[in-house]
Amino acid sequence: MSNDSIETPRIRPWTLTTERIIIAGVLAAITIILGIVPNLGFIPLPNAVGNATIEHIPTIVSGIVAGPIIGIISGLIFGVLAFFRATDPFFKDPTVSIVPRLFIGLVSWAVFAGLVRINRDLAAAVAGFAGAATNTILVVSALIIRGYFPAAVIIPTVIVQAIFEAVIAAILTVILVRIFYVLEERVVHAPDKKPREQLPY
Repeated sequence: MSNDSIETPRIRPWTLTTERIIIAGVLAAITIILGIVPNLGFIPLPNAVGNATIEHIPTIVSGIVAGPIIGIISGLIFGVLAFFRATDPFFKDPTVSIVPRLFIGLVSWAVFAGLVRINRDLAAAVAGFAGAATNTILVVSALIIRGYFPAAVIIPTVIVQAIFEAVIAAILTVILVRIFYVLEERVVHAPDKKPREQLPY
């Protein structure tokens, strides 16, 4: 059934497999590229936080397609990149730049796992939206708790940006998860026409 689990036979979500480690490597590379190419993963904005971001998209997708552990690892990479490229002093605080990002893939995985049996595209869209919202809510909460901004200032400043980022994340997550399933289906079910010893790989 196409809307069931990602791997067949079903593998526990907290288990690391070779496939999941490979996925982690690919998405980590994408995260790093988005983080180091100027204005790609972090898009400058003239507001309090200074940037909009699509850098969280690989973390969302990693949680969905590879499980919570890979989602957490991807979030860690995202957070570390944000920490080292930060120009604003509040993003040099790891409780702001790193810790909130650990929960993006975890939340995305949980939402997707809870909804995938209803409809996979719906599950991906809601998971994408929830992952992006998790990023914004936890980062803003950290900024407030750490005393960098009062809530009355930071929340009105970022709310429109946060909604925009979450909608974009929902759309891109549906597209990327569909692509993943198509590629996985071709790899898993591609028939071997020759005996294994005659195959070129």
